[in-house]
Amino acid sequence: MNARVLMTGNEVIGEAAIRAGCDCYFGYPITPQNEIPAYMSKHMPEKGRVFVQAESELAAINMVFGASVAGKRAMTTSSSPGISLKMEGISYLAAARLPGVIVNVQRGGPGLGNIAPAQSDYFQATKGGGHGDYHLIVLAPASVQECHDLTIKAFELSDKHRTPVMVLIDGGIGKTMEPVVLHEGPPPRVPPKPWALTGARKRKPRFIRSLFLVDGELEQHNDVLQESYRRILAEEIRYVETATDDCDVLLVAYGLSARIANAALQQARADGMKVGLLRPVTLWPFPYGRLEALSRSVRRMLVVEMSSGQMVEDVQLAVAGRVPVDFYGRTGGGLPLASAILARLRAGSGAEKAGTYACRHTKRTKKKCPR
Repeated sequence: MNARVLMTGNEVIGEAAIRAGCDCYFGYPITPQNEIPAYMSKHMPEKGRVFVQAESELAAINMVFGASVAGKRAMTTSSSPGISLKMEGISYLAAARLPGVIVNVQRGGPGLGNIAPAQSDYFQATKGGGHGDYHLIVLAPASVQECHDLTIKAFELSDKHRTPVMVLIDGGIGKTMEPVVLHEGPPPRVPPKPWALTGARKRKPRFIRSLFLVDGELEQHNDVLQESYRRILAEEIRYVETATDDCDVLLVAYGLSARIANAALQQARADGMKVGLLRPVTLWPFPYGRLEALSRSVRRMLVVEMSSGQMVEDVQLAVAGRVPVDFYGRTGGGLPLASAILARLRAGSGAEKAGTYACRHTKRTKKKCPR
């Protein structure tokens, strides 16, 4: 029987990684993710596995590279400024087609910002914060249970597609304590890794690299990467819908913002408004197709984020002007309010009648955003 326990999002990410067969953890302290390395420092050695508090974020991500090259399941965690420091190494992992799990427990920014919850690293995670033509699979849990489930899924997808996977939460989800059912039994099966560098005794040498200097060689390598991303786009899009069968207004939100949006949805439904919610679980690949389909049946959309507006741009791309797209966001660690979302739903922001979207830069409804 699976165990049901109370854990925080941060703690359960560590426990789920262990249960997923994580061989090596490399991290460096930063708030609000410090419970993860603290948890791993205690429990990884108990399992005979590797825990290293690296001397820096740069060292931690390069240790992930080294462990992954050897065929090990490796993981690192950090919070927003620390993830920025890891970006070169993440690009190297993607270029070398190496698995690895990266967890970002987001805090307010830019710069050092503060240690309050935020969702302002969406662009960095989904558009490639490092250099080159690459993508990460980005998973966005909205509960402690999903922190557990999607961390295990992250290791599976990372090995399946030979690519880094990011689990993207915020400090609110990381610090939240909820009941969670833990995976019992043996760790999920780790697939064979015939590409790993395990010593060349009695076999030909293998090479894993991201430097290609022969004319045309790098383009061929990029073609391989892009084909992998096309497979991910075809196979790994995940989202959750609530009350979308008859809705004429659609909320779009992820993570903690989606939980708050769902509270507003329940009140709106009680007031007789036909409101639905689409919550992307994969931020990349993004559910463009499902949003495009819903844009043909709803009258408008309202995107809710803990940022000045980042995912809203992907929603606008999916909708392609078919319906108005309104936006409500809080920045710098501010939490969206269910009452404010409900007020937007009741008022319609004026956008629906104007046939435009509400500009997030001026906070006025305009036919064209001045930026």
